[in-house]
Amino acid sequence: MGQDSFFNQALSEWMKGSGPESDIVISSRIRLARNLQSLPFPVLASDEHSLDTLNRVKVLLDSDDLNEISAFELLLLDEMNDLSKRVLVEKHLISPALANESKNGAVMLSENESISIMVNEEDHLRIQILHPGFQIKEAWDLCNQIDDIFESQLDYAYDEKRGYLTSCPTNVGTGIRASVMMHLPALVLTQQISRILSAIAQVGLVVRGLYGEGSEATGNLFQISNQITLGQSEEDIIDNLYSVARQIVEHERAARDKLLSESKIRALDRVNRSYGILSNAVIIDSKEASQRLSDVRLGVDLGLLKQTNAQALNELMVMTQPGYLQQYAGEALSADERDLRRAELIRSRLAHQ
Repeated sequence: MGQDSFFNQALSEWMKGSGPESDIVISSRIRLARNLQSLPFPVLASDEHSLDTLNRVKVLLDSDDLNEISAFELLLLDEMNDLSKRVLVEKHLISPALANESKNGAVMLSENESISIMVNEEDHLRIQILHPGFQIKEAWDLCNQIDDIFESQLDYAYDEKRGYLTSCPTNVGTGIRASVMMHLPALVLTQQISRILSAIAQVGLVVRGLYGEGSEATGNLFQISNQITLGQSEEDIIDNLYSVARQIVEHERAARDKLLSESKIRALDRVNRSYGILSNAVIIDSKEASQRLSDVRLGVDLGLLKQTNAQALNELMVMTQPGYLQQYAGEALSADERDLRRAELIRSRLAHQ
């Protein structure tokens, strides 16, 4: 696989909607923060130190154990333009911090893009696994396997009392962030979402938007992840998230049943209006596009709309983001130009379903 495929192909494997409960759980993610014992953390590292980290990680590209899992491509951030970096952020393959602030930053990507290993982000290593649907335990099994390979070759910063040492104190201990991305339109429409989110906060979990910390929950997409990394095992953290996410899935299904039994005509009207706007709009901004796509996705999931499918909508969720729109156009675009191109792209994709 060539490097261009990571930028030009809209859908990563995790976006294809083929996992368990994929009508509600868009993706499951595990991310581990790890640092090397003998080098300053990236926030304090010199160019020489960060280059040393990168060179140590490069050696692992030839690891037989790692290549048994997947072939990997190493992408150097210094060799990318800002647009390419933004596309990788929009596909959740790198973080905004790596794209904007890293010294000698890089990312190792597996062929199907389900494995992303960031180098010289906030920590020396951020090992990330993304699976489609509700597969948080499966994602952890794979992440743990990769972590073992890295730990056998690299000397991790580890303390017997505190666990794995990280740049941010909130990651000390296990260094794990486990999360599920959930599409919860029925809980929003039935005005139950505030109660659900409040309950989530009481059990050590946090809710963020599509792009994690600091991002807004647009398009009824909510990222639910653990907040505590110290004092619990990785398995306890994952079991807690799994249990809560399972309950949210059940609540969302009940809310969808309620919409169909009590408000089917209104739901059908909302879905068809959004489909009509997306099919005919001349300009549309990213926020409205996200909300309309959410409505249409709900219509598909409820069997109210047959003209499109979930995978096409997942693709549009990525392709209508600012970075990918400009990559697709092959040029930088102003906000107004993006709104025009976004509407044109959506019209075209829906017309050819």
